[in-house]
Amino acid sequence: MAETNEYKCPNCGAGIVFDSSAQKMKCPYCDSEFDVDALAKYDEELKTDSQSDMQWQDKTEDEWNDTDGMSVYVCKSCGGEIVGDETVGATSCPYCGNPVVIMNAFRGALKPDYIIPFELDKETAKKKLVEHYKGKHFLPKVFTEQNHIDEIKALYVPFWIYDATADARFRFKTTTVRSWTKGNYRYTETKHYMVNREGTLKFSKVPVDGSSKMPNDLMESIEPYDFSKAVDFQTAYLSGYLADKYDEDLDKCTPIANSRIDKSTEAEFRSTVSGYSSVTVEAKNINLVDSVAKYAMYPVWILNTSFDGKNYLFAMNGQTGKFVGDLPVDKKKMWGTFALILLIATVVLYLIISMFVLNGEVL
Repeated sequence: MAETNEYKCPNCGAGIVFDSSAQKMKCPYCDSEFDVDALAKYDEELKTDSQSDMQWQDKTEDEWNDTDGMSVYVCKSCGGEIVGDETVGATSCPYCGNPVVIMNAFRGALKPDYIIPFELDKETAKKKLVEHYKGKHFLPKVFTEQNHIDEIKALYVPFWIYDATADARFRFKTTTVRSWTKGNYRYTETKHYMVNREGTLKFSKVPVDGSSKMPNDLMESIEPYDFSKAVDFQTAYLSGYLADKYDEDLDKCTPIANSRIDKSTEAEFRSTVSGYSSVTVEAKNINLVDSVAKYAMYPVWILNTSFDGKNYLFAMNGQTGKFVGDLPVDKKKMWGTFALILLIATVVLYLIISMFVLNGEVL
C-alpha cells in the first residue's frame, strides 16, 4: 500500500489545508494559520531514498493492481482504505474527509521542481461560469435557468515546462503583383523574390500538460500563467486540493513543445517579411540550444455540467481566472436569427434595386 501524508494542526490536531486567499496553511476548525515554509520539514521525507517496508501484500492484490491500474492508500487519520487511480497525487479521505497527499506520487523523478499555488477559490470559479454565459445569444435559455454544476474541483495538473533558445534560418518565397490598364488592355506584372532571415529566439516556460486525462487544447486555452509567482515544490500546497502526477512522460510531451516552438518561431520570422503580395516558407531550419525541461504543478479549476444528455467541461486558470469551455447552441434560435437577417438583407436589396429602377425611369 502506498504511503500517505496528512498535515495536522499543532493546536487541535485536525487536518489543515492550503488557503488560496491567505496563501498560508489554515485549520478549518480552529482557524489557526501557518506559513508553508514552517511545514517544510514534512517534505524532507521526499529526499529519503530508502524506507522501511513492513507491509504484507498477497498475490491477489498484486494482480488486481497490475490489471486495473489502481492503487490502495491508507488514511492515517481513520485508517480507511482509499482506492484510486495510480495517477492520484492528492485527494481527500471519503470516510473522515481529511486531506491526503500520496507521498509516493512525488518522490524521486516524480517530484515536481515548481508549483504555482492556487490564488482563486471555488466561489470565483462559479461566478466565472455565470459570466461565461453572458452575451451568448444562441445559448438555450433553459440551460441557464435550470443548469446546475454536476462537479467542481480544484486540481493541480502536472505540466512539463520547457526553456530553450531557437537558432533559426528561414527562406521565404515572395511575390509582388502590379496591375494597370493601357488602352483596351489590362496588364499584370508578377515579380518573384527570395527572402532570407536568420536569428535566435528565446523561449521560457513553454508548458505542456503531462496528464492524459486533461485535453491539451483546454489546458492551452487557459494560458498564460504568471511563472514569476511559482515557488519550489512543497507538498503542503497540495493539502486540501486534488492533484495528479504525470502519466505522459517527457519523451511523449516534448514533440508537442517542439511543435509550439516551431509555429511561434515561424510566425515571428514571418512577421519581419512585409511589403509583398504573397509570402510562403520555402525552407526552414530550427535548432534548439540550451534546452532544459522541468516538471511543475499548475492550478486549475475543473467544472462539469450536463444538458440534454450531453456533458460540458469547463476549465478556469486557478491563478488568473481565465475561463474557457464549450456551450450548447439553440439551433432554432440560430436558424431563426439567420432567416431574419436574410429577410432584412433581401428587403434592403429590393429597395436599392427599386430606387435605381425609379431613377432610371425619371431620367
